[in-house]
Amino acid sequence: DEELLKRIQATVVQVQGDYKKLSSVTGNLLDDHHQKQKDIEALFQSLERLEKEKADKEDLELGIDVKADKSALAGKVSRTQFDASMERLNEMIQEMLSRVTGQEQGWHQVQRQLSEEMGSKLDRLELGPFRQQLEEHWRSILEQLKEKAPSTEADDAAGIKKQLLAHFHCVSCDRPLSMLVPG
Repeated sequence: DEELLKRIQATVVQVQGDYKKLSSVTGNLLDDHHQKQKDIEALFQSLERLEKEKADKEDLELGIDVKADKSALAGKVSRTQFDASMERLNEMIQEMLSRVTGQEQGWHQVQRQLSEEMGSKLDRLELGPFRQQLEEHWRSILEQLKEKAPSTEADDAAGIKKQLLAHFHCVSCDRPLSMLVPG
């Protein structure tokens, strides 16, 4: 019974440790997921801003027709540069989406493991009878110990009564005195 109790206690401690680890991992995954979501939203906002601010082809041709100034053209973004930037931005978005998907799959796996662990734990209804069984077991052990404990009534004295002689000297005149030791 004691070995079973020790194993149950060890299992409970181990499960509590596993639960704390899983909670920590789940919290970290959620934080990572929220950060990735924020990054994706920022990228989409940047993409929307680029789409709004990009140069329209007709406006560009009108601008060139009105004033074909080399310095003004040097300040404009070329179509090839814009396409290359958009392609890089698209690749970054795809990479972020694949990372978030991977993170989400990992999070679901941890959540599934946590659900399985929680399903295998004792619930409060099972703990009541278990507690009563443990208390009854402890009571029976204590009764057995009381029955087996030797009677020690004869050795209960706080001290012994024995007269001891000691040599004392008077404080004022230093003459020897014979007195009984107190206590």
